[in-house]
Amino acid sequence: MTASPARERRSSPRTTRATRTRQAPPDVRALGSALSQWLGRPLTSLHLVLAVFGLLTALGLVMVLSASSVNAYAAGGSSYGVFFRQLTFAVLGAGLFWLGLRIPPRRWRAASPWLLVGCLLLLALVLVPGLGAQVNGSRSWFRFAGVSLQPSELTKVALALWGAHVLARHRPAPRRWRQALMPVVPVALLILLLVMLQPDLGTTISLGVIIVSLLWFAGAPLGLMALLGTSGVIGAVVLGVVASYRQSRIVAFLDPENADPLGPAYQARQALYSLADGGVFGQGLGQGRAKWSYLPNADNDFIFAIIGEELGFLGAFAVIALFCTLAYTGLRIAARSADPWIRIVASTLTVWLVVQAAINIGYVVGLLPVTGIPLPLVSSGGTSLALALFSGGLLANFARHETDAAAALRTHGQGRLARALRLPLPEPPHRPEPHRPARAT
Repeated sequence: MTASPARERRSSPRTTRATRTRQAPPDVRALGSALSQWLGRPLTSLHLVLAVFGLLTALGLVMVLSASSVNAYAAGGSSYGVFFRQLTFAVLGAGLFWLGLRIPPRRWRAASPWLLVGCLLLLALVLVPGLGAQVNGSRSWFRFAGVSLQPSELTKVALALWGAHVLARHRPAPRRWRQALMPVVPVALLILLLVMLQPDLGTTISLGVIIVSLLWFAGAPLGLMALLGTSGVIGAVVLGVVASYRQSRIVAFLDPENADPLGPAYQARQALYSLADGGVFGQGLGQGRAKWSYLPNADNDFIFAIIGEELGFLGAFAVIALFCTLAYTGLRIAARSADPWIRIVASTLTVWLVVQAAINIGYVVGLLPVTGIPLPLVSSGGTSLALALFSGGLLANFARHETDAAAALRTHGQGRLARALRLPLPEPPHRPEPHRPARAT
């Protein structure tokens, strides 16, 4: 029995109103459609890499100037001493970014064993008294004409390139423990031993993240990953206990109420005070008070606290959002690349930078014990900044070698900026493979 036309007319407006309430507003739908179309473009990954690394580097230079101006003036009579040094390494890092972007990936892969051998030699030489400079109880730097170089930072990138080179040969994944262990894990353990002899716990943790990421994205057996993860946690606890100053930091983190506010808990507590003073909108750029000798290492380990104090919750959230964008972009590049070596390297470099940022932010906000790991691209530290920018150049290079991006560049040509930078056209993959990595990113 059919309904009358009058009943249909009466029910139609009600149904239409219900449908409108369930659907998103037209503006939101249009914005979502535009975003989806932009993310589907071939060169979106490249644009995201350039934007994220450019914004983080610019923000880092501004905040290093603000956070270091007081101590720099007290030490040398100029508020720009630390800033000019950071700016110099930023220019050097821009050159390394260009090299990472211009040289084809196959050449970086071919050079990775020699890069790693050179890093091993530097790690051994830095331990020699008279060659390596000792700062804060750690012999981790070479110093030439007032410029410091930390070889362990270069070792992180070299290990990622060489480890992916070895593991990518076991396709689609190293199914046996021997294939995953030899020779990546023994060489990695040698590197960890040389770094622990400096000693440098923060770099040791970062290298451990790189090793685990290499094996994970290469598709190593889960039993091996569980064993390495357990061993890493045990090793980190042992390293934290054997040194008295590390042990005191851990105790202060576990029992903050009874910790000495002027002792091991001083930095962490002052960082929380700085974040609380910032509120939502912050005290204003350059108006923070923690850098006036209240918060040690304000321009390095605890620069995120200065960001929260001067730029407020909005500024701190913007930094976190940029690193989340970096995580998405790096894993997107890995998932859309046909070369297994590129997939492993892109995933490993992304996880290393993002996890290091998460650890730094974690101990600044009181979620982790203080480890002394800098905030990538933002904290003061020349070698760290230069090598992070070099990693960004590699990611940008890998973005240009995505299957769709490479096809679009070879078909439609490059823009003026790419021609000005003398960037070669992406090479087609020698062995086309599915876009699916050994283990899902």
